[in-house]
Amino acid sequence: MKPPFNDDPDLVCPVFEPSRVQAITLDLDDTLWPIWPTIARAEAAMLAWLDRHAPATARLCAEPGVVRTARERMGRARPDLAHDLSALRRETIRLLLEQAGDDTALAGPAFEVFFAERQRVDLFEDALPALAWLSARFPVVALSNGNADLQRVGIAGHFRAAVSAREFGVGKPDPRIFHAAAEAAGVAASAVLHIGDDPHLDAMAALGAGMQAAWVNREARDWPHERQRPHVTLATLDALQEVLGGVR
Repeated sequence: MKPPFNDDPDLVCPVFEPSRVQAITLDLDDTLWPIWPTIARAEAAMLAWLDRHAPATARLCAEPGVVRTARERMGRARPDLAHDLSALRRETIRLLLEQAGDDTALAGPAFEVFFAERQRVDLFEDALPALAWLSARFPVVALSNGNADLQRVGIAGHFRAAVSAREFGVGKPDPRIFHAAAEAAGVAASAVLHIGDDPHLDAMAALGAGMQAAWVNREARDWPHERQRPHVTLATLDALQEVLGGVR
């Protein structure tokens, strides 16, 4: 296992102070579960539904690049939805239905098929033990740009609160959403350890918001930023007990 603490002497490494940690903010997608297998299953379920209810749209979606092009087109047309992945996907479905000549009112139920399957995640083996350990010691707040529903996923009991880009109005890396998560935890940003898999949206953004940062690097990737790195690098969430074991 890769050691939990950074050991590359070529980067500026902030000193991790576990005694400062009074709360945890936690990314969801690709931190607690792999997101792309989940999305692939959800899209397949939606395509099967469209095949029954809007076959012309299903045929259109099966053409290479069509869905991606529609999503990019909708992103350009509706930059106001950049923080709301649910609305962006729903409107993309509507655009595809219109393009295929099907009833655009089917966009809502088609999205609900996708959304229900999107909540059927396969947690990493270390996720539930880590959540149980963390939530017994700290207030834990989910902080995500995605549209996972903690209740439907089945893990809401481990969280004090959830702050999402969709509900807050801006997403990571904006420091305001990090500060909102700290407020939901009831502590100052400087008393938070943020844990997430994305070097930019999680680790660097948390540093910019005044938090300590733990980068979850399951695939042994190289750290991509030249000047600064997170306080802690984790190969798995199991390492959190070593990192924070002396706290509380």
